[in-house]
Amino acid sequence: MTITEKILAVHCGKKKVFPGELINAKVDLILANDITAPIAISEFKRIGAKNVFDRDRIAFIPDHFAPQKDIKAAEQCKILKEFSREYKLGLYFEVGRMGIEHALLPEEGLVVPGDLIIGADSHTCTYGALGAFSTGVGSTDVATAMATGECWFKVPESMKFVYYGKLNKWVGGKDLILHTIGDIGVDGAIYRAMEFQGEVIRNLPMYGRLTMCNMAIEAGGKNGIIVPDRITKLYVTKRAKRPPVFYNSNKNVKYIEVREYDCSKIPLTVSCPHLPSNARPAAELFEVAIDQVVIGSCTNGRLEDLREAAAVIRGRKVNPNVRMIVIPATQKIYRRAMKEGLLDIFIEAEAVVSTPTCGPCLGGHMGVLAKGERAIATTNRNFIGRMGHPESEVYLSNPAVAAVSAVLGRIGTPEELGL
Repeated sequence: MTITEKILAVHCGKKKVFPGELINAKVDLILANDITAPIAISEFKRIGAKNVFDRDRIAFIPDHFAPQKDIKAAEQCKILKEFSREYKLGLYFEVGRMGIEHALLPEEGLVVPGDLIIGADSHTCTYGALGAFSTGVGSTDVATAMATGECWFKVPESMKFVYYGKLNKWVGGKDLILHTIGDIGVDGAIYRAMEFQGEVIRNLPMYGRLTMCNMAIEAGGKNGIIVPDRITKLYVTKRAKRPPVFYNSNKNVKYIEVREYDCSKIPLTVSCPHLPSNARPAAELFEVAIDQVVIGSCTNGRLEDLREAAAVIRGRKVNPNVRMIVIPATQKIYRRAMKEGLLDIFIEAEAVVSTPTCGPCLGGHMGVLAKGERAIATTNRNFIGRMGHPESEVYLSNPAVAAVSAVLGRIGTPEELGL
């Protein structure tokens, strides 16, 4: 079996499962946010559930419209707080203790290798970077899982993506996944497990792996996953709140499709409006002027991402025609970035630094675009109206390209700044 099939088999109590098989499996963790949890809570009460299956396995994280941007957002967040109090949930993260959910949970050791995780958020697939089966589901599935500790699945077919060769300078996990989505399309992995392998993946730091698995959903994937190894073990040691289980894929297993990429041929990549699959080399987009830069999100708001952006913008200024918004993904990342002097670098460059929030990624707040405005962001989606007005545009890139673009006032590459 593949690693995905092995995890599902263990959690549904079978020795073996097959692609296409319908199963009921026990979940290790359930999560929801201030947009999706209120729906789940309403359904939980509607079905007459008396209690949650485990008050320490349900995470509620207000991060999308938090800190609360208006009265409606405040009411949504209040629902999470009151339910968490009523059922004594151990994993409710209030503002000041929270962060963007898919950065916070791995950081806190609440997701570990071998887990089966569901979340009422499509980017729950992020945790596959740790060797877990993790996927987004609807709020009604979350409601029943909160009551029963179980969820139904169709076992996905698995695709294998092999990355070999040497990465070019400044090229990282974001470029690899944008290039991959550009190759297979936004429907290229519908309801499939995207298993990332190869020498490049084995040497890719955890933050790059998290970025890749985070965007599996942008190719239609049911989950993204990487077989855990020494880098995984180093990451979870002293962090994991539960004993991790390291699964792998059998060598003789058959995949529905195998794709291989020579990473020496993958350039700094940008996804152009209005699909993540509209990927082009960053160097070809030098005529694209921008109004806004966003460094952050569950895709690229980790400390290493901030370091990369700071390395580019140190000693430089944000172009006078551009606003740059930097959003550390969690409070711990914010604090470490502050101690390392990264926030000083951004503020000296005339960027603004925000408290942790999903904010502009979904057009929520802290950076909504006006009609005709154009942004380059380290976020994960660039659909029509994603970051604001339907006639605005969003380009997706890694932190280095975004920071260079902030300086130039147009999309550019580090080479243009002599880096």
